[in-house]
Amino acid sequence: MNTDIENLFKDKVLGHPAGLFVLFFTEMWERFSYYGMRALLVLFFTASLLDDGWGWPKEWAFAIFGTYTSLVYLSTMVGGYFADNVIGIRKAVVVGALLMTLGHACMAVETSFFIYMGLGLLVIGSGFFKPNMTSIISEMYEGKSEKKDGAYTIFYMGVNAGAFLGILLCGYLGEKIGWSWGFGVAGIFMLFGLLQFRFAQGIFGEIGKEPKNKNEDVLDVVLSSEDSVNDINEIDSKRNPFTGFQKVLIIISSILGLLWIFNDPISKISEGEYNVFPFELAGYSGSTIAIVIAFLIFILLLIIRIPKYTPVLRDRMLAVIFFAFVTIFFWAIFEQSPSSLTVFARDYTDRVLVGSAGIIFKIVNSLMTLIPLGIITWVLYLLFQKTFAKYKWSNIFLALSFIIIWIIAIGMLAKEFEKNTAEIPASWFSVLNSLYIITLAPLFSKWWESKYNPNANMKWAIGMALLGLGMAVIAIGAGGIEPGAKTASVSIIWLILVYLFHTMGELCVSPVALSYVSKLVPARMIAFMFGIWYLAVAIGMKLAGVFAESSEAIANEKGISSFFWILTAVSLALAVLSAALYPVIKKLMHGVR
Repeated sequence: MNTDIENLFKDKVLGHPAGLFVLFFTEMWERFSYYGMRALLVLFFTASLLDDGWGWPKEWAFAIFGTYTSLVYLSTMVGGYFADNVIGIRKAVVVGALLMTLGHACMAVETSFFIYMGLGLLVIGSGFFKPNMTSIISEMYEGKSEKKDGAYTIFYMGVNAGAFLGILLCGYLGEKIGWSWGFGVAGIFMLFGLLQFRFAQGIFGEIGKEPKNKNEDVLDVVLSSEDSVNDINEIDSKRNPFTGFQKVLIIISSILGLLWIFNDPISKISEGEYNVFPFELAGYSGSTIAIVIAFLIFILLLIIRIPKYTPVLRDRMLAVIFFAFVTIFFWAIFEQSPSSLTVFARDYTDRVLVGSAGIIFKIVNSLMTLIPLGIITWVLYLLFQKTFAKYKWSNIFLALSFIIIWIIAIGMLAKEFEKNTAEIPASWFSVLNSLYIITLAPLFSKWWESKYNPNANMKWAIGMALLGLGMAVIAIGAGGIEPGAKTASVSIIWLILVYLFHTMGELCVSPVALSYVSKLVPARMIAFMFGIWYLAVAIGMKLAGVFAESSEAIANEKGISSFFWILTAVSLALAVLSAALYPVIKKLMHGVR
């Protein structure tokens, strides 16, 4: 029996260790800062100089946004390595939170140097922070598998609560008061998350205090999860170590991919003055040729390696590759939310509500703000009862953060009630995703636990179909907007519906994805395959920016509705493909459901 873990379970809040709620609030403020800043980024870049923005073309903003979100996911692989092998999980969380706090502070300055510096610090900080919070939970619940699902449910409620409040409040401050206020407040609450975690670390005992492995080569660590022979009772125990040639292929493909990710916004913003690939071949740009070569090298690597696995593992890896392929396009389309859909909300949606409609919105917005805040404050009170005596300063910083958030929320609502009309911030619609997740997640969880639980690829099919349905809804709503139109007054109902369908699609794909990866590959390969999976998500994030970049040209030539219809077609085509391949994928999974 692990006495360190048993000691954690002595002080309980809602049936779980108090330490879980330290992580809950740390993660909540990190998500508050991340989503709060993210909701403003494209709006800030594309706002006119008269509105204190940078007046960028939308294509530039979408390019840098896609690169930023992609790098956030790619950085987790490096951050996870440093946590496991150099500084330990808890120090990695503190370092990540500190870097993100500094990043948000830089963003609030709003000059070119500090904006770019801020984005860089946020990427590096996310890499240290993001993968290690869940690692602490995993170690906390070692030997307590019956409690783990409930723990992750509580933790992800913190994720969604932070995203909800961050978009709501930072979005309001940025759009209505000033961009620096939105960026700055995101940093202030990241600082509170850092301080409350730093001063409550003792609650975790020895968990995550020291690195697990030291003095190992970074590429070997990333790849060694596959080479390990410590597994017993595995379906497939045949080793397939990476050769020197294969490692060279990985390095070349990675370098080309990273250069492409960075070069995309740099070459556009500098208008070609800085370009890593300043050439053309057969009418294609050097940048396009570079990413195609990187992709072909990756495909070659798969062709070399996969046949060498034993039949069952080979088949299951093919299933994972198929899911990863569909997932790339899922995130590329889903992540139009903070880019093209947010710009659509600003430029093409009638966000001014008058009369009874305005009053109803004010009441609904107040309830949406105050009820979650009240529930979370009650959880905070329960945590205080268990931890204040031992971790006074952590609790004081946490209490101060909530006093400030209540002041901001009440001030925002009071100011809006003083107005005769209600103008919805463009960023507000992104709040609906978190609201729908909190509301619908229990229903989807019941569905997955019932006898009607669909097979994995049918979940992807349903998710892509719902994604396509959402895009079809917004395409219909935008049908009356003429090509080249810069403004319009489409009803808000279309955005409300698109976020509903997209959230339902997310619930079909996102929560179950890593679960299926862990089921389909042996334990010795999980870390490696998780890395591949996050690579797929990162590609999807960058592709989201690429898709959004094309929206401007399509809108000018054929109308913005055509852009959404294209995304609808891609989503539905992949939904049909996933459903059609049901018997094939089911066979490849060899009984995993």
